[in-house]
Amino acid sequence: MQMIRATYDWTLSLAQSRHALWALAVVAFLESSVFPIPPDVLMIPMVLARPSRALLIATVALAASVAGGLLGYYIGWGLFESVGRPVLEFYGKDAYFGTFSDRYNEWGAWAVLIAGVTPFPYKVITILSGTTGLSLPVFIAASIIARGLRFFVVAALLWRFGAPIRDFIERRLALVFTLFVAILLGGFGLVSFI
Repeated sequence: MQMIRATYDWTLSLAQSRHALWALAVVAFLESSVFPIPPDVLMIPMVLARPSRALLIATVALAASVAGGLLGYYIGWGLFESVGRPVLEFYGKDAYFGTFSDRYNEWGAWAVLIAGVTPFPYKVITILSGTTGLSLPVFIAASIIARGLRFFVVAALLWRFGAPIRDFIERRLALVFTLFVAILLGGFGLVSFI
């Protein structure tokens, strides 16, 4: 826990650096595949310090996050073939993985969308998407929509309401996004039922 807190504090200090946009790009890129701290930690103080750059800051976070998602996808795709598949074959579970992949790929775009806006670790979905061979265009489109929604909503709220909204974003925005996704999925379920 101490290491995560130190990483969090270090990440936050980057927001005050003259290289903050580059730092945001690196953090957003790495968070999509391996890094534990979300880019919001950098984004929030950056937008509060320079609200006129909110759109640019959100765009940098989006582009770097989607690029990092592609790295996560590649990790899933590349390491699965060299490590994962032989292990599954050894235990006779490779056929089960085929069924799992089919089911995941049927709903994979939703998984990417949900993980992209909720507290669920996006890196897990990026790697899983590569492992199961989720359509790359579907993965990219869902990532752009989800991460764009997440970063641009945060940037817009900070631009519009400033520092008073910061507490709300840091404490409750993940819950709001989770509820939004639940309502969205419930709406689609209701429409398909009717």
